[in-house]
Amino acid sequence: MTTSPGRFPYGRVLLIHAHPDDETLATGVLIADLTARGAAAGVVTATRGEQGEIVDGALARPVSGEQLSRVREDELREALDSLGVRWHAYLGTRPARAAGLADRAYADSGMRWIRPGLAGPAGDVGPDALTRAPLEEVTGDIAAAISAYRPDAVVTYDVDGGYGHPDHVLCHHATVRACQELDVALWFTTSDPAEHHVAVEGAQHLDIVKRALRSHRTQLTVVGEDVVHSGGQREPILTRVLLRRG
Repeated sequence: MTTSPGRFPYGRVLLIHAHPDDETLATGVLIADLTARGAAAGVVTATRGEQGEIVDGALARPVSGEQLSRVREDELREALDSLGVRWHAYLGTRPARAAGLADRAYADSGMRWIRPGLAGPAGDVGPDALTRAPLEEVTGDIAAAISAYRPDAVVTYDVDGGYGHPDHVLCHHATVRACQELDVALWFTTSDPAEHHVAVEGAQHLDIVKRALRSHRTQLTVVGEDVVHSGGQREPILTRVLLRRG
């Protein structure tokens, strides 16, 4: 597969993510690189991540799901500011809501670990969860966001959602449909070194990405050049983003 190192060749990019912190963990380097060279990056976040675990000691007292949503909204806002993102929408709320439908909040569907590195559906999924919504509804909302932001290209997860999280997988399928309907260039993030067309090298943006990651203090901890997730999983901070044409 032909590979082009360096810059992602678009001036206006919309990234579709499932939960707060995904934008920085998976594409923080890409966003930082876009904004550093004067390109514009917009982000759509599908849920508030209220089913995600909480880092021990990150909150002074127990909180409800609604309160955690507000906390993670604040964390996401801070992270996006660090990355230089100036346009953001939550899926289901305008402008990321299909015409004629009342605004709604998609809830985090949750997940369970099938094996290390591979997630699957949670045992108990709430009625307002993203994965309970019809694919056509989610597709319409993503299409509305694309029409509002008018990007040159859209970026989202590959078909496996990165690690199998059902919300990530649904975002993939809905974004594919929306981009096909609107005839917009679509790119997927991938971890497969043999299946990418562009490799964005971003070690020079590591400090910016670290600052954005630290904003998500209830979900992860930055230790040196690693991320430690709330569940204890540790991995290097991503400084190279591989992208595959959709």
